[in-house]
Amino acid sequence: MSVSIRFLPEDITVAATVGEPLLDVADRAGVSIPTGCLMGSCHACTVELDGEEIVRACIYSVPPGRQQLTVNVFSDPTW
Repeated sequence: MSVSIRFLPEDITVAATVGEPLLDVADRAGVSIPTGCLMGSCHACTVELDGEEIVRACIYSVPPGRQQLTVNVFSDPTW
């Protein structure tokens, strides 16, 4: 099943498959999400989903049961 992923603030939309790692989707779309440890504990890859949920992009995969998902990539000058 294909899920439409919209990345903000770039406003880039790309199709993704359920279970695909969010970092892979972002990379394919040309969207840079900062990373650090790649295990979720450093919080460098923190993103907001649909203005509601905060997740670590390095350990998050495209969820089932959705047709679209908006990912807001934060800009943290530390990373």
